[in-house]
Amino acid sequence: MPIRKSNTYLSLVNSYLIDSPQPSSINYWWNLGSLLGLCLVIQIASGVFLAMHYSSDISLAFDSVEHIMRDVNAGWLIRYIHANGASFFFICMYLHIGKALYYGSYKQPRVMVWVVGVIIFILTMAIAFLGYCLVYGQMSHWGATVITNLLSAIPFIGNDLVPFIWGSFSVGNPTIQRFFALHFLLPFILAALVCMHLMALHVNGSSNPVGITGNIDRVPMHPYFIFKDLVTVFVFILAFSLFVFFSPNTLGHPDNYIPANPMVTPPSIVPEWYLLPFYAILRSIPDKLGGVIAMFGAILILLTLPYTDRSIIRGNTFKILSKLAFYLFVFNFILLGNLGQLHVEVPYIVLGQFATLYYFAHYLIIVPVISTLENILFYIGTLGNSRD
Repeated sequence: MPIRKSNTYLSLVNSYLIDSPQPSSINYWWNLGSLLGLCLVIQIASGVFLAMHYSSDISLAFDSVEHIMRDVNAGWLIRYIHANGASFFFICMYLHIGKALYYGSYKQPRVMVWVVGVIIFILTMAIAFLGYCLVYGQMSHWGATVITNLLSAIPFIGNDLVPFIWGSFSVGNPTIQRFFALHFLLPFILAALVCMHLMALHVNGSSNPVGITGNIDRVPMHPYFIFKDLVTVFVFILAFSLFVFFSPNTLGHPDNYIPANPMVTPPSIVPEWYLLPFYAILRSIPDKLGGVIAMFGAILILLTLPYTDRSIIRGNTFKILSKLAFYLFVFNFILLGNLGQLHVEVPYIVLGQFATLYYFAHYLIIVPVISTLENILFYIGTLGNSRD
C-alpha cells in the first residue's frame, strides 16, 4: 500500500485531494472553492508580514502604513496584495454563493455545508471591516464610527455596548488596538471553519450541474480536477497581478489616503464595495433599529433557503422560471450595491426601498411560489408522459 494511503495524516490528504470521487459533469463554477482557499492563504500570509511592521497605536497607525509603503522592502507589494486580495476574496465568495444559489447546493443532504458557509461569509465580512479600520484614514475612522454606532439601536443595552466596544467615548486608541487583535486572530478561526466546511462537504461529496445525486459517473480528484483547478488559479493570478501592479487603488476609496480627522466629516461615508449592498439595505429603512435588523437579516436569510426552496429538482439547469428569478435577483443585488455608494436623495431613497423589498421577497415569496409551481408542472408533465 502506498504511503499516501497507509500514513495516518497523508491518508487524510489523499482522501480529500487525490482519491476523492467527484461528479464528472462539474464545470468551472466548482473551481471557486479552490480559489477561495488560495485567497485565504494569500491574505493570512500577507497579513502576517504586514503585522510585523504595523503599529496599532492611533497616533502611529496611518504613518506605519505609509512606512510599510515607502520604507519596508517590497512593503508596497505586500500591502497592495493584502488590500486587493480582500476584494478578490469577496469577488470569488459572491460568485461561489451565486453558484450555490443557481445549482441548489444548499438543499439536502448538504444543509450543514451551507450553514457553515454562511457563517464563513459573516465572519469574512467582519474581518474585512476590522482590517479596513486599521488603515486609519478618513474613511476608516468614519466607517468604524458609523458601523459601531449601529449597535446603539439594540434596546436596553445598546447605549452601554457601544462605549464598551470603543473602550472610550469615541473611536480612539483602545478601539484600533482591539480591532487589530481581532483582525489578526479571526482569520485563523476562519481557517478552522473552512476545514469544517470541507469536512461537511466530504460526507456527501459535491453536487453537480444536472442536480442528480449518484455515485455512478465519478472520477478521482487527481489528476482531473486538480489540473482543472490549476487553470483557474493561473487566470486568477493573472487578473490579480493586473490589479496589484497596474491599478492597485481602483477597488479602494481615495479618502483613505487622508489621515483620519474626527473633526472633519467626509462628504459621503461609504464602506468598501463588497459591503455596499447591505449598507444600501441598512439606509433604506428609516428606523435605525429596523435598518440594523434588515441588514443582518439580509445575510441570515440565506439560512432559510433549504426550507423555502420546495423544488423536487436540485438546481435551475432545467427550470426556466427559477432561472429568470435568479437573474432578476442578481440584477437587484448589483443595483443595491450601486445604490449603497450614492447620496441619500430622490430617487435613490425610493429605489433602495423597492430593491430591499424585492431582496427579501425573493427568499420569502418568489422562491417558495416558483418552486411549488414548477413541482406542479413537473407532476403534470410526468403524468402526461405516463399516459402516453
